[in-house]
Amino acid sequence: MFNLAAWLDWSSGIWILGLVLLCVVNLASWSANLVSMPGNWLIVVVTAIYAYFFPEAASSGVGIYGIGILVVLAILGEVLEFVAGAAIAGKQGASRRAMAMAVVGTMVGSVLGAVFTLPIPILGPILGAVFGGAAGAFAGAWLGELWKGKSLDQGMRVGTGAMVGRLLGTSGKLLVGATMVVVAAVDACY
Repeated sequence: MFNLAAWLDWSSGIWILGLVLLCVVNLASWSANLVSMPGNWLIVVVTAIYAYFFPEAASSGVGIYGIGILVVLAILGEVLEFVAGAAIAGKQGASRRAMAMAVVGTMVGSVLGAVFTLPIPILGPILGAVFGGAAGAFAGAWLGELWKGKSLDQGMRVGTGAMVGRLLGTSGKLLVGATMVVVAAVDACY
């Protein structure tokens, strides 16, 4: 049977191409976090696929411990995102309906924000997705509270809490995701 690990070494162009591809796809996966997609989990999957094709050898490759660290970091990112959003909105007295609508509003707002800011090179879609998601969280929570029969003032407080929580949660998840990209790249090299 063909042993890919034995065929590849540090001087191999295939190994370098694989490493570059891992980094590029992981960065693209990381950017999926901006539009409320599971980007950190995509990093875990992409790195696991890389580890299958480029197994840990004496000098390089991704090992089981590297994948384990990525899984722990992905869980941490999800917890940060969920806790930040729920804690701040919940502190303002948000109903379950408002929280559910904030999640839907976040997804819709992220996509619309990214689409409407496409004409602005590079940073436009990124900032549009982040702030569109925050605006969507605000709108969803606000509408959820109004639908529940709460006052405009209560809806504004809950919506503001959902928006701030979304920004903090997204920031935490992006930071964890960036750490995951670095961990995967470093583990692939050493």
